[in-house]
Amino acid sequence: MRDFRMETASVTCPTCFESFEVALPPPEETPAEVDYDCEVCCRPMLIVFEDGGAWARGLADG
Repeated sequence: MRDFRMETASVTCPTCFESFEVALPPPEETPAEVDYDCEVCCRPMLIVFEDGGAWARGLADG
């Protein structure tokens, strides 16, 4: 029987510095970047998924 529990990772908003959990995509869909709005301050960011984890960067970050 297949286990369908969703894996999550904690990310920190680059604007308000609050942390929140995001769902990780399946490993075959990484690396990936996803547009996302902070769940605390609603500011836009990119969440980068790679190597089984996630981190956020601001849209102005290069």
